[in-house]
Amino acid sequence: MSSEIEEIKASLIESVPQLDDMLDALIHEAAHSMNEATRKTWLQNAQGIAYLGKGPSVVVSFLESVPQVVARVEDEILTDIVETTMKLSSVTSGEVVGLMLDSLPLAAERTGDIDLLRTYLSLIYQIGSKSPRGLRPMLQNIDELLSKLTVSGLRRWAQWGAQAHARDFKAQIAYFSLEAADSKAVFQQQRKGTLFIDHHRSLNFFLRAFWGRDFFIRPAAADFEDFKPYFENMAMHLPDALNDLGEVKGLEIYRAMAAHQAAHLMYTRQAISMEQLNPQQMFFIELIEDARVEYNAIKKFPGLKTLWLKVFDANREAVELPQGSTAWRLEQLALSLMDPEYDLSALGDDALNLVHERFYDEINEHLEDEKWSWDLGLTLYNALNQAVSKWESLTDISQTRFGYRDDNRLVWASEEWGEMAGLGAAPQETVRKHVSLMELVNELDSELESDDHQEVWVYGEELYPYEDEGVTYNEMEGVEPVSDPFHYYEWDYRVQLARPNWVTLYEHRAKKGDPNLYDEILDRNKGIAHRIRQIVDKLQAVGLQRIRRIEDGDELDLNACVEAITALRMGQEPDPRITMKNVIRSREVSVVILLDLSESTNEYVPGEDKTVLDVTREAAILVSHAINGIGDQFAVHGFASDGRHDVQYTRFKQFDEPFDSDVHARLAGMQGGLSTRMGAAMRHAGHYLDQQPSKQKLLLTITDGEPSDIDEQDTQYLKQDAKKAVEELGSRGIYSYCLTIDQFADKYVQQIFGHNRYAIVDDVMRLPEKLPALFANLTS
Repeated sequence: MSSEIEEIKASLIESVPQLDDMLDALIHEAAHSMNEATRKTWLQNAQGIAYLGKGPSVVVSFLESVPQVVARVEDEILTDIVETTMKLSSVTSGEVVGLMLDSLPLAAERTGDIDLLRTYLSLIYQIGSKSPRGLRPMLQNIDELLSKLTVSGLRRWAQWGAQAHARDFKAQIAYFSLEAADSKAVFQQQRKGTLFIDHHRSLNFFLRAFWGRDFFIRPAAADFEDFKPYFENMAMHLPDALNDLGEVKGLEIYRAMAAHQAAHLMYTRQAISMEQLNPQQMFFIELIEDARVEYNAIKKFPGLKTLWLKVFDANREAVELPQGSTAWRLEQLALSLMDPEYDLSALGDDALNLVHERFYDEINEHLEDEKWSWDLGLTLYNALNQAVSKWESLTDISQTRFGYRDDNRLVWASEEWGEMAGLGAAPQETVRKHVSLMELVNELDSELESDDHQEVWVYGEELYPYEDEGVTYNEMEGVEPVSDPFHYYEWDYRVQLARPNWVTLYEHRAKKGDPNLYDEILDRNKGIAHRIRQIVDKLQAVGLQRIRRIEDGDELDLNACVEAITALRMGQEPDPRITMKNVIRSREVSVVILLDLSESTNEYVPGEDKTVLDVTREAAILVSHAINGIGDQFAVHGFASDGRHDVQYTRFKQFDEPFDSDVHARLAGMQGGLSTRMGAAMRHAGHYLDQQPSKQKLLLTITDGEPSDIDEQDTQYLKQDAKKAVEELGSRGIYSYCLTIDQFADKYVQQIFGHNRYAIVDDVMRLPEKLPALFANLTS
């Protein structure tokens, strides 16, 4: 990190102290999508937003959202975001400005294009100026709106409401909340069948399957008639939404469009000269060039002809074209050039037949010759020119119904082809190289070196300046390492919608305590330890087990056979279960023990000299001791929160590490503080459980109170979100269970986890005794 960025960072933390714990992680995440100059500008802009006095949450939202947006579009959008933030701050509250900033990652994901995102930002300011009462509910429902509408559709829906309810504030709120009947009606009018963003990845895979290379594809606002796909700035631009054409789905139309543009890129080597050509001549040359590249594509992939003809037929049924017009005649020619079996001779048009015959006679010699398209296109123009006394307008003759074809600007755009050489160039990735201590010591850093390094050298072990003190350089001089941010949605029961990327979670490295505390706890709880050994003996995998008296076993059970023969001789019906088989009994269990480490855990247990945290630590150590003895895969994690922008998550033990003295020290160093945003922590724990191959997965949450946080006053909000997290985890095969020491938890804990999925420990001091037995019951 450069000294300039360090100075800006220090100034920013001074202005917004809440950033102290998270700014390093945000800067680290931003480095993935921004260069040093852009990061510097981003931090300076954050400082400027802090001076607006709209509250620290606006600054945090800006710092969190911008790196995600830049990663999806371009860093030029930073200027537009700052301008919109400044302008919007003059007409609305800081909370609404924060909602706008929070919506940007979703908007960038749903648009995927910088121009469309600029349109979105412009719309937000426009609505904030014209209908300020409507902007808040609109932003609260933005995930629903953008999941169904394009930016163009959103603009028409919003502008209709702003104009219709310009003077009625209550009606504005109802309209932009999607509650009013007219709002729902206009919303349905603006919906289109297939959104580009929902199929962006599949279109890339579709083209890669054909040509074995990547293509850049971006959406464009198709909010005017006669829109055609186009190629610009090294990328295909397809409409941001499409309606079905009869039986042809929007996805098939997208595929036809993308395949046609890909054919241009694959089978065109250079631009065609447009010197001394009139618009009609250029159109005829484009017609032949389209036929040439499609012929190449169909020759290699015959199925593309079926796709293109299917879309053309659907267009032909949807749009009428006067029979005998120049456009209709050219359409018949284009069909014959795509499909050799199409009978063109029935038209009796000598000019068209001449071009048709010459095309098939010469095409195989000119598969990659753009000049041949130029020559044959002019031949077609001249032949038709002699047959007509006066040309129809270019608009009329170009109305062929090949709606999937692009506007052919690439055919003439010579500057695009000059840039194609750099298409494959990509910024060099930083290489992380593990080296020995001597290599690291002998390598000199340059003070003039920028932060964009080609190699980062890593020494994989800790360095101790004074071996006898047992303190590393990192512990003496380093700052606490924080992970990149994890973004999770949060469920808002009030609008029955998920707020995407609403919560930001950071993983913090666990502080270490005295590892001997582990042995002390086991010594203090010898009676419980004895019962734990009994649990271990009962639950350990028993290996090979013989199952007798079954009908479809692997071998005969001699005792059962003797009994069956005896029954037959006595004239009785024999038992058909005369076989047996050997099975291997094994436990496939993965469990995360999730500890609530909020401030309330620092309170003393009534009548005891221990805090709730001390008892929680003892319980975690004892159940970990039991699970480790059984041999199940397990992890011990903890969480606390300081608002939705800073959920702090600590992994004391990970699945893939042994339960050794390092883990004992981390458990001993456990600390409590802050609040309890349970839903986000459970989703993050589920993220790690998803990576485990076990058949049985358990999330065991230990808490001393209901979900709460400093930035949420609605007591039901975080409970409903935690309930949604439990349901989501359950749909992925993760069983959630809660053990709480809150004696008044019956109502809310059942609401969150469900019936028979929780236990309440009335006596806190019995938690270490209860937890191992509970685990045994849940996994036996």
